[in-house]
Amino acid sequence: MVREKVTVSTRTLQWKCVESRVDNKRLCYGRFILSPLIKGQADTIGIAMRRALLGEIEGTCITRAKSEKIPHEYSTIGPGYVTAQDIISPPSVEIVDNTQHIARLTEPIDLCIGLQIERNRGYRYSIKRPNNFQDGSYPIDAVFMPVRNANHSIHSYGNGNERQEILFLEIWTNGSLTPKEALHEASRNLIDLFIPFLHAEEETLHLEYNR
Repeated sequence: MVREKVTVSTRTLQWKCVESRVDNKRLCYGRFILSPLIKGQADTIGIAMRRALLGEIEGTCITRAKSEKIPHEYSTIGPGYVTAQDIISPPSVEIVDNTQHIARLTEPIDLCIGLQIERNRGYRYSIKRPNNFQDGSYPIDAVFMPVRNANHSIHSYGNGNERQEILFLEIWTNGSLTPKEALHEASRNLIDLFIPFLHAEEETLHLEYNR
């Protein structure tokens, strides 16, 4: 095994949030810059960050619903709208938007719906199979991604070999976390992926391939 000497750059990178706003309870926006970068680095970091923001951050959402039998101590709900504010949730669960519409009632009924929530990454389609409905519940398409969108752009300055770049990152979240929190979490996830390369090579590692 050949050991390579690792050199660490003394160039100090700095980042800053240049714009932050809350458009509504389910849409937050943040714009960040990172500099100074040498030519090509901004695109490398921007592409990796965008993928980490959209695919590597966990989120929580409802994945299954079930109509429950009503115990006698539950009162009858009259005509009107049912919103997320009517959900009885445990202390560990915080509802981002309690005005979210759930149902409209046209006459007094007993209504009780059990909701199953999960924490995961990405997007998951609900599988419509007969055995998924045997207990009276039904699966729901789940969008776990707390980051709704992410873009990057590059500003170049300087001449010749002294040319440098500024990376601009734009992040939109669904309100369950701020763009700055999403940026921190995506950065940590990327760092975790690269840390093994900073350690000594594992010569006893055995990989299994499916053939």
